[in-house]
Parts: sequence; structure tokens; C-alpha cells
Amino acid sequence: MARPTIALLTDFGAHDHYAGTLKGVLLSLCPEATLVDITHDIPPHDVLTAAIALAACYRYFPAGTIFLVVVDPGVGSGRRGLVADTGDYRFVAPDNGVLSLVFHDSPPRKVVDLTERRYARPTVSKTFEGRDRFAPAAGWLAKGIELSAMGRPVSQWHVLQVPEPEVSEQRLTGQVLLVDRFGNLVTNIDRKRFEQFRQDGGIQIAIDGRVVEQLVATYAEAPTDAVCALFGSTDHLEVALNGGNAAQSLGLGRGAQVRIDRS
Repeated sequence: MARPTIALLTDFGAHDHYAGTLKGVLLSLCPEATLVDITHDIPPHDVLTAAIALAACYRYFPAGTIFLVVVDPGVGSGRRGLVADTGDYRFVAPDNGVLSLVFHDSPPRKVVDLTERRYARPTVSKTFEGRDRFAPAAGWLAKGIELSAMGRPVSQWHVLQVPEPEVSEQRLTGQVLLVDRFGNLVTNIDRKRFEQFRQDGGIQIAIDGRVVEQLVATYAEAPTDAVCALFGSTDHLEVALNGGNAAQSLGLGRGAQVRIDRS
């Protein structure tokens, strides 16, 4: 039997003990598990960035992977914990919308409210449910416990309101959703929507009113320190600076408007 894989995504960073503590709980329950860090550098409390990161990577993991997602600004409140099964993958996370984009791509077959206390630690901290509720649930899943044993089925959950591009006859308008480590400004405009709008005609791209001169296939196609636009690894339009940080250079971040006009 293959060793179970548990992938972790949190906003805990590396400065404190939090991410390491999750791993300790997981290995105490399932010593044979393979633990993979997706990232622990999600900006604190940033559920949307976590949802985007999870949706960008989960399909590249082997079938059967369990995803433990702890970005939880509502820790200790009445918000639910969820355990979900999409067929190929299982997820343990707070019910705050962090699974919204995954569920959009891969509608879940079953979702339960994580309420069964036998699969939590004896005492649950109001400030560290990742350690006391979510990590134990992921560990028990890795040991073979059925998802249905962990709580009652639910048919509704919190869904993030992710901004969608707006399309008119002459303009496609989107916005920056994410600034990555390299300072690339990643938008909500995907390649399919872009191509449908362009239809082989001429277009002009602008961000926050500044015209982006080049649409390229790779960063290296643009001159050094030149602002360009391209489709990144998730097939979403991004504004970048070859060899530099577009977000810092332009002074822009999430919410910056991107306009594509027919020329």
C-alpha cells in the first residue's frame, strides 16, 4: 500500500513553531505519512491568496493526497471545519471559502462538518485549531478513517466572492488578484476569456491607466526592466517586469484595474 501523502498550506510562516507543530501532530497519528509543504508564506489571514494557491497546485499531486489548509482568520469562532472528498483528493480546512476555487474546478462528492470529537485532540485551543482539530482530522484520514465518520454531511458552505472580469463590445476589464514572490501582478483574466475577446484583432492593454507596450510569451522576450504582459503558469494574464518587480516598480497590488481595449 502506498504511503499516504499530506500536503500543508498555511499562513504560519517559518518564524514560529506553528507549522512544525502541525507536522508533529500528523506524524504522531500517522508516522508513515509523507508530508509536503505547499507553502507556509500565505500573507496572514489572506483567504483569497490561499484559495488561489491551492487551486493552482492541487491537481499536480498524486491521487489520494490529503490537503491540510489552515488559513483561518475566524479561528475559535463559530465557523465550521470541513472535510471534503472530490474523488481524487481530500481536504481539511475551515469553512471560510478557502476551498471555493477547488470546488469550482472539482465539485466535491461529499463534504462533512468536522464535529466528531474523537478525531480531535482532547483539548481544543481557541487560537490554534489547526493543531487541535484540523491536523488530527488529516492524520486520521491518512490512517484510513472514513470521511463520513468525522461529522454530518453538509450541502452548503461558504463561497468566496472572487471578482470576475467584465466584458463589453470594446473592452475587457479585470483586476489584479495576486502579487507573487517575483512581483508579478496576476489578474483574473484567463487565456480563454482573453482569446474570445481578442478574436485575432488588435488590442491595447493598460494597468491602472498605464499602457503595457508588449504582450509576450516569455519574460525574456521583453527588454530588461521593461513592463510586459504575458500568460503565466496558471494561464492567467499577468503584468511583469523583466528582471525586476512589477508591483514595486508600478506601486500596484491587489485590486489594480487591468483594461484590454480593442484597437
